[in-house]
Amino acid sequence: MSSLLDGTGGDADWWPRCRACGRAVDPLGSDWVCSHRSEEPGVDHVLALRSELDGGANEIDRRSELAFVRYRSRLLVYRAALAAGWSDARYCELVESLDARVRDVAGVGFVRTPLVEAVDLGATLGLSASAGARLWAKDETGNVSGSQKGRHLFGLVLWLAVRGDTTSRLGIASCGNAALAAATLASAIGRELEVFVPTWADPGVVGRLQALGAQVVRCARRDDEQGDPCVLRVREAVAAGTVPFGCQGPDNGFTIDGGRTIGWEIAEQLADLGVVADAVAVQVGGGALGASLGMGLREGGCGARLIAVQAEGCAPFARAMRRVRSVGLATAVAERAATMWPWEGEPASSATGILDDETYDWACLAEQLSRSGGDAPVASEAQVIEAHRLVHEHTGIDADPTGTASVAALLAVPPDPADRLVVTLTGATRGG
Repeated sequence: MSSLLDGTGGDADWWPRCRACGRAVDPLGSDWVCSHRSEEPGVDHVLALRSELDGGANEIDRRSELAFVRYRSRLLVYRAALAAGWSDARYCELVESLDARVRDVAGVGFVRTPLVEAVDLGATLGLSASAGARLWAKDETGNVSGSQKGRHLFGLVLWLAVRGDTTSRLGIASCGNAALAAATLASAIGRELEVFVPTWADPGVVGRLQALGAQVVRCARRDDEQGDPCVLRVREAVAAGTVPFGCQGPDNGFTIDGGRTIGWEIAEQLADLGVVADAVAVQVGGGALGASLGMGLREGGCGARLIAVQAEGCAPFARAMRRVRSVGLATAVAERAATMWPWEGEPASSATGILDDETYDWACLAEQLSRSGGDAPVASEAQVIEAHRLVHEHTGIDADPTGTASVAALLAVPPDPADRLVVTLTGATRGG
């Protein structure tokens, strides 16, 4: 395989490239991010995955319900495996073997999750069935560890295997669904994992992490620092050799690869129903879900608007989008400090899973909103709470306040009564 990084080599044209400087990163090398990132902290040196790679990228293997087999022709990790000399059979055998190990730990593997029509919820939100309006919920509560986070991380497990990394320590900054997904997968593949959590982390979540074999590191906020202390501490660990095993593109650009499966699934499921959706609403914390979803929808042929909602207690992305629309995305990326910075004060909401101090994947998410003609509303806390109540009252899906926060977008900005909409319900309610 070519090692050229200047884009002139035959293989380098499909490698991920930095949004800011254009540098290509060898998918089979050791880097997970652009090497210029540490040199210019005021610029967003974030990897952009090349999508719609070639004519075969739209193929779907309908023989398999395993997402990472079904949509493999669209995955960058599959392309890298073939470039490394793997056969299609070897890749599929790897996915099936690893998925079986995940099922042994989690009781479920990475099969497609349901797209459920929510008639009563739609009517409650003002949608008119007589006008052709319909509402669907993408139910991720039955996925591995109860959310979509494992999609990102299983993709990274495949990247580790294709790169031949069998020993590196893994690290993640999270105290919720991402941490639980990371611990589940690390346990399944027998890898050491450090989970960096805030001092207020839920004792029940911490107990589950430890039961899965993860080492929990509590991180207090320091007076001389700005931003999430857990993210700062995991970045220190990564600088010392730990593999970034999280759901934030700036820390591991390859995490977006597997996350796109959720968009591909929704696009395929809508197409099978013969439905053209007007908009898809998604909750936003760190932004990787929204960014991956937007990419996947577009690559799957779904032209729906992307609605990316945040809670009023922590809305850095909505703030950033105002500047993006004013100066353009390229300028905003080059002038990160004026566009994306940590939320002032302590983030607060009942939807604790979207309280990221920064929307780390803001640049990719902003691109998806711009491409789709979408919006970034901010929901009041009352609307976040009401969305949770409505989902529980009008559907059989037991999602937590983070998982139902997408519905708050339809309360913050009421939809057209004739709209055909999709909401993402992404986190299961957990016991104490």
